[in-house]
Amino acid sequence: MINQLYKYRFETFLTSQLFILFGSLFFPQDFYEHTLLPILYLTSIAAGILMISKWKKLMWLFVGLFVITALIFSSDAILKFQNTKTLLIRLSIYFIFYFFVTWNIIQQVWRAKKVTKNVIIGLISGYVSLGFLAFFLFMSIELITPNSFQIGLINSNEIQAKPDNILYYAYITLLTIGYGEIIPTTAIAQKSAILVGLIGQFYMVIITAVVIEKYIRHSAK
Repeated sequence: MINQLYKYRFETFLTSQLFILFGSLFFPQDFYEHTLLPILYLTSIAAGILMISKWKKLMWLFVGLFVITALIFSSDAILKFQNTKTLLIRLSIYFIFYFFVTWNIIQQVWRAKKVTKNVIIGLISGYVSLGFLAFFLFMSIELITPNSFQIGLINSNEIQAKPDNILYYAYITLLTIGYGEIIPTTAIAQKSAILVGLIGQFYMVIITAVVIEKYIRHSAK
């Protein structure tokens, strides 16, 4: 069963990522943030477990992270208990999860001898994963050092009002678009923004270039 699903690992993981990114466009905001989004993150972790299922020890680590995350979500839903500490625990779990999955995706794409549809989807999914890593990093910085990111789109200083804006900032930084309406104001936030921008460029210039070179070479043959 797992071997059959493994063939669709890139499609499954990318689909879960796109639902997290764009699901709020199709559902009411409160329902999406408090009900659907936690389920989507759990689905993403499950898809990540499928992605690294060939690495048995790492797979069981992710199974443990999945259980811990599910318990945290359950306690929040039942007890309505949410504070900076629980948010940091979640972000740490997500960061660890996405770091290993992204690294695994890059390895699979890099080692592919022939560029297929799966490799292209994996290439896209790896880039999207970098945006999530940037988001978890920026959110952690904002939680530990409040107002590290000055956001002109909203007037509230409550952390609950900022995730969508910081997610947006993570991707425009990764893409090196930079409209300037969100500004990193502390040294750690500024250095993190530089790091994310560099990683995004390295991915495009190195990983994507290698895949394109393989595609051209095999197409010529």
